[in-house]
Amino acid sequence: MNRLAAAVLLLLALTASVTVRGREISDDLIRLPSESSRFFDDEADAVGTRWAVLIAGSSGYWNYRHQADVCHAYQLLKKGGLKDENIVVFMYDDIAFNEENPRQGIIINSPHGEDVYDGVPKDYTGDDVTVNNFFAAILGNKTALTGGSGKVVDSGPNDHIFIYYTDHGGPGVLGMPTNPYIYANDLMEVLKKKHASGTSKSMVFYLEACESGSIFEGLLPEGLNIYATTASNAEESSWGTYCPGEYPSPPEEYETCLGDLYSVAWMEDWQLTIYGLAGLLETDREAQILDLDIHNLRTETLLQQYELVKTRTANDNSAYGSHVMQYGDLPLSKDNLFLYVGTNPANDNFTFVAENFLRSSSKAVNQRDADLLHFWAKFRKAPEGSPRKLEAQKQFVEVMSYRMHIDNSMKMIGKLLFGIKKGPEVLETVRPAGHPLVDDWDCLKSLVRTFETHCGSISQYGMKHMRSVANICNAGIRKEQLAEASAQACVTIPSGHWSSLHKGFSA
Repeated sequence: MNRLAAAVLLLLALTASVTVRGREISDDLIRLPSESSRFFDDEADAVGTRWAVLIAGSSGYWNYRHQADVCHAYQLLKKGGLKDENIVVFMYDDIAFNEENPRQGIIINSPHGEDVYDGVPKDYTGDDVTVNNFFAAILGNKTALTGGSGKVVDSGPNDHIFIYYTDHGGPGVLGMPTNPYIYANDLMEVLKKKHASGTSKSMVFYLEACESGSIFEGLLPEGLNIYATTASNAEESSWGTYCPGEYPSPPEEYETCLGDLYSVAWMEDWQLTIYGLAGLLETDREAQILDLDIHNLRTETLLQQYELVKTRTANDNSAYGSHVMQYGDLPLSKDNLFLYVGTNPANDNFTFVAENFLRSSSKAVNQRDADLLHFWAKFRKAPEGSPRKLEAQKQFVEVMSYRMHIDNSMKMIGKLLFGIKKGPEVLETVRPAGHPLVDDWDCLKSLVRTFETHCGSISQYGMKHMRSVANICNAGIRKEQLAEASAQACVTIPSGHWSSLHKGFSA
């Protein structure tokens, strides 16, 4: 006898017992068959299997926060009941044992956080963190993989999928530690293909990156059973948090941001549920004083969490915040979180509290400036005249020089193509909401390669100029015209680690 049948018989028996005794049937006694699984185990709560894909798209110690975000997300999913065989993890894995890491073998995601690195599956690391492998994992296509553990989302028609990406981004593009980068139209084709395959019931996508709204804006249609939220809209930065110099700040020995504002917001909401309030506070006494209910992922919906995360990420509408957005099949936002991320049965009796009491940062750091913050903190704390101080100074100067090169090159190209006055206007044009970044994505990729051939890689900072390249496409400029303008604007190609001479092209 299967569980559902047993549950129905149990309900009938309970109903009959009440009737014989001549009492009215209490509403809190009767359970529908779909609810009867609560008598058994959590796995029966959701039809099908929960799957998750977690990806950090960066490398380098100055990007510590991205891998910390992914490791934290893994711990929460694991605590929520997901099995390792159903969680696919992509991370470069150069942080935990990096010589810059003051706690070797340990990664934390908040100032008083526990180690989130322990036990994380190393499915795809180093040069195996590629666009091809990421897409193959989502589609469940093992034959398309190159390297890694071989784990994919081998889902069925009743399964629920959660995807979380965190890294640098730009209009229409998401960074990767290897080239090429992820382009919005390619990601959208993969999501459409996944839906058409009939191998999932619904999907939720959480995206942390600058201009992350541009990945779905005008591209993610309704009807795919996909609900997405992003850290920012299509034309603004996202933010790092728990950074040196802000409150709360990381431990003194850390010279980098520990997390990202949007990511920390939704994960600490989950953590509040799964670990309990004391897990987020410095002392049990604080938890007793606040005396607030723990969130229950069985009753908290995606929409309720979206509202909480939106408020916290906006950071009281200060200059240190962004606008969290939602796209796709918005009716899915009524789903309970536990359908995708599981839940802690110990908290099932708690109710959702529509109050965001978690601390907001006194300020946050623009994602694109987090590397500068790291190099400056490293320089400031290093002993005078030491090799470490000289290294930090060299790193800071190299990054600033590269930024100036990219910014000036793009401005000059705009003026050469459209004139001194009109150039800036064309490059900075933002399309109305609901419209994709560019009409011809192949044109965009072609022009990006052309620019990088003459001027060097756009890298994590240069991605901010992707809108300019898209606008050049939308204006009808051909590859040959951009090549001529780029050759005039860029006399030399920078030879740093970000250079296309070493890493190849981002498109």
